[in-house]
Amino acid sequence: MTPHEKSTPDPARSGGYLRYVALGDSQTEGLGDGDDVVGLRGWADRLAEHLAVDNPDLQYANLAVRGRRAGEVRAEQLGPALALRPDVATVVAGVNDLLRLRVEPSTVVGHLEAMFAALTDSGARVATVTFPDLTRVIPLARPVRSRILDINDRIRAAADRHGVAVAEIARHPAVADRRFWADDRLHCSPLGHRLIAAAVAHALRVPGSDDSWNQPPPPLPGPPPRWRATAELRWAATFLGPWLGRRLRGQSSGDQRTAKHPLLHRVGGPSGT
Repeated sequence: MTPHEKSTPDPARSGGYLRYVALGDSQTEGLGDGDDVVGLRGWADRLAEHLAVDNPDLQYANLAVRGRRAGEVRAEQLGPALALRPDVATVVAGVNDLLRLRVEPSTVVGHLEAMFAALTDSGARVATVTFPDLTRVIPLARPVRSRILDINDRIRAAADRHGVAVAEIARHPAVADRRFWADDRLHCSPLGHRLIAAAVAHALRVPGSDDSWNQPPPPLPGPPPRWRATAELRWAATFLGPWLGRRLRGQSSGDQRTAKHPLLHRVGGPSGT
């Protein structure tokens, strides 16, 4: 426990959280958990519901926008987040940086740490996550494995410096389980989003949370080799090809998009958007 944590009260245990603000990219927006037709849910929405059980007056805003890199999250979301005066906040960004050809992990985590510092200095309790090794579900992503390990170590160190709670998603045994992932393998399935929400709630010591989220999932029979090869080709055509096309054109899935819940709203009530 850091000195910051020792001197900071624990509002979750006293029913004291009033305003939760989520900053980030597509995972925090909720891609993979619902869709743009029926609406996205995602781990941050699920965490807000966890918090609201003991904080019935909780208000929640989700500023995350798909495709955003860490520097863009800092530039676009930190100011509005601080203006909402959160007493709890989550900051999850960096995967979009890691998937670029050129990236400097220290720069990425520099943006994250600046957000950690600003939010904790404002009095918010802050949580973040470590990133799973994508190469366990996307073998073609092997060149980024060292970056993921590096950035996770840097996130842990930066979080420790600012008393930020860390949900260790990177170490969960389910990250190689296809049930954890949506069809695109970049975003979590509803099951994955539920797991992350439970992990962050546990990291924040929310009443009713525990470490059961960290238990390995029931075993899943492996697919036959022929099915696996067909699935890889189908995935490459459906998801990898379009993703590479956007990169070559300098486009992002988040172009022209805005946050789904930019204003505070009562959990379960109207969003104010």
